[in-house]
Amino acid sequence: MALNPEIASFLETRAASGLPEVWEAPVNVLRANTYARQETAGIPEEVFSVTNRFIPGPSADLPIRIYRPSDAKNLPALVYFHGGGWVVNFLDIYDAALQSLANKTGSVIVSVHYQKAPEHPYPVPFDDCFATLLWVSENASDLGIDHRKIGVGGDSAGGNLASAVALKARDTGAPKVAFQLLIYPCNERDFESQSYLANAEGYGLSRRSMQWFWGQYLQGNDYDREPYACPSTAKDFSNLPPAIIVTAEYDPLKDDGVKYERLLRQAGVKTSYLEYPGMVHGFISMGAVTPTAEKALEECAVIIKNLLQEIKP
Repeated sequence: MALNPEIASFLETRAASGLPEVWEAPVNVLRANTYARQETAGIPEEVFSVTNRFIPGPSADLPIRIYRPSDAKNLPALVYFHGGGWVVNFLDIYDAALQSLANKTGSVIVSVHYQKAPEHPYPVPFDDCFATLLWVSENASDLGIDHRKIGVGGDSAGGNLASAVALKARDTGAPKVAFQLLIYPCNERDFESQSYLANAEGYGLSRRSMQWFWGQYLQGNDYDREPYACPSTAKDFSNLPPAIIVTAEYDPLKDDGVKYERLLRQAGVKTSYLEYPGMVHGFISMGAVTPTAEKALEECAVIIKNLLQEIKP
């Protein structure tokens, strides 16, 4: 299928803007440029409450944002790790998507602004994310959350972090994760896959950009086979929580999601795979650009609610 017309138009406008590629500008400039992404994200819908606070992390206090769909007690929850190549992006960009998802799933969503590379390379972002899951689990009662129904999720680099957090939660035996929502995750440092080569340039995220992002995060090759850095390299995928994996047709990372879904399924993990034709990387947080963003959130929400219903008291 061809690019959706609204996506093609968006890419043309973006190309004409003259913004630097990630390897062409200082990190502080790249981060400042991401503020424009709030416009493409759309206007957030109303939720019962949005609360900002700090929680203690392993090496710094971490800003979190809590989206609550109602004042009901004992709600399910999703701990969310945003994308941005482990380097850029911030919580505001995800308000629209996460407030929509909170309402659609009836879940409390806790989004964390983890520390970023290159100043804080692996394992710092991963450690921050795992610490956030622990904090939510340990404080579930005070947060009005059902500790048995806490999932993890993220997009792109956040999908990598969610995958890794689910692996560590399984490896350490706690906390038990109810599900994992992996939106176009980058789970392996392999730039020779078919989707990396076919979608190398011209679709927003490029192959060269991902090479740069991985370089900022891992800063060498020592962690290329470390499962918490590159989840697809894990030796065992059994006993992981059910997974929802979302991919876009014109995304260099598409095959990362395809491969990870296969690895989980072959290990006996329940999986749901959703591919969106005509879409590019990042579409889930582009509600002002394409209606497919809302469609994908709705379809993910249906699966999440079904998975949560299977968890018995």
